[in-house]
Amino acid sequence: MIIKNKKELCSHGNRKRDVALDVVECAIKAVDAYEATKKMVRIENGKLIIGALKCDLSEIGDIYVIGGGKATFSIAKALDEILGERIKRGVVNVKKGEKRRLKHIEVVEAGHPIPDEMGVEGAKEMINIAKQAKEGDVVFCAITGGASALMPLPVANISLEDKKKVTELLLKCGATIDEINTVRNHISAIKGGRLAKYIHPAEIVNLIVIDEIAGRPWGPTVPDMSTFKDAVNVLKKYDLWENVPDKVREHLKRGISDPSLETPKPEDFKDINVHNVILADNEIMCEAAKKRAEELGFKSLILTTKLEGESRETGIVLASIAKEVEEKGRPIETPCVLILGGETTVTISGSCGKGGPSQELVLGTALKIAGSERIVIASIDTDGTDGPTEIAGGIVDGYTLKRAEEKGIDIFESLRRHNTYEALIKLQDAIITGSTGTNVMDLNVIVVTN
Repeated sequence: MIIKNKKELCSHGNRKRDVALDVVECAIKAVDAYEATKKMVRIENGKLIIGALKCDLSEIGDIYVIGGGKATFSIAKALDEILGERIKRGVVNVKKGEKRRLKHIEVVEAGHPIPDEMGVEGAKEMINIAKQAKEGDVVFCAITGGASALMPLPVANISLEDKKKVTELLLKCGATIDEINTVRNHISAIKGGRLAKYIHPAEIVNLIVIDEIAGRPWGPTVPDMSTFKDAVNVLKKYDLWENVPDKVREHLKRGISDPSLETPKPEDFKDINVHNVILADNEIMCEAAKKRAEELGFKSLILTTKLEGESRETGIVLASIAKEVEEKGRPIETPCVLILGGETTVTISGSCGKGGPSQELVLGTALKIAGSERIVIASIDTDGTDGPTEIAGGIVDGYTLKRAEEKGIDIFESLRRHNTYEALIKLQDAIITGSTGTNVMDLNVIVVTN
């Protein structure tokens, strides 16, 4: 069971909460990175099979495994079991708190979302492995959401403290993950495709779990489509240009004037032997949620896999859609389940409490569906940790606001102070999963009954 506290979550409120939670669980199972790797990578009759790629093991030199991300342990575990002693060396950076270890791959626990020294040390080891790999060797790169923070290696003239400062500013300003990565790629020694240059001429196999709205292969061994100018524009867009450390500004300005500093583009990958294998993404998850809803006897509709916006306001939009369905039967008749995937953001100014985007989104909906006897809404971060908390998200219904008032909880104030964690815990509406073994952005499920 993925949701650890399902009984508690279904002990109050709308009786159809179990439908939303069932759909969420099935969707998460469909994008499990361990299972996806096991299906995609195998050894048969002396051949290493990776999706449609088939390699004769006798013609392969050494095999290495590197990578990072919140779900990367799952990929590394599968590779460790599949390849075993064939792995010459391996290092993966995972989120601090991951206590499990592997036989043939070193597991480094690093800071997320703020990078730390352990992340830097792990990234340096990956560079060492990359330099060691030679023609005929194969390097597996396991990349999942969170890799940008977990694999920090700033360029020589920028310190880790500088990078921490930039990360903190970007996380609080409401920038999208694509925008944040645009900046991080251009102050990193390995991101934005640079790691691939170190690995060449060895063969690169990217095993990727996509957690970005763009929905395309990403990571330190994939060409970067953004530029130094884009990075500067992001910082100026959010009024951060004058607030970032001087060394960062200097490096970005130098990058604009010196094309040789730019991140590798597709044309720079012409001679690099790289294969991108998508293990899981938002699309697969949403389709699985839709299928499960229909199996439960509900009409189902995927509204979007590219949901973005300020979390609280986006929650209001979701509530408006739910009410339209309830009252008008548009865009789908009841009983139904609506599914939305994507990634919303939270803009923080001043002091704040504890919470996360999915928590803010779902509590934002609670204010607008109050009194409804037919609507249930759940929202989770699919890796199981929404924001800097140990909960995945939350579930609410038309009874939530009244229950909050009875418990002395001011939901509006909780949202204003970005203190949604405390409110959801007190309401017993916090969804707890622990590490899910995947990370494909956020999942939002709306159930509207007859």
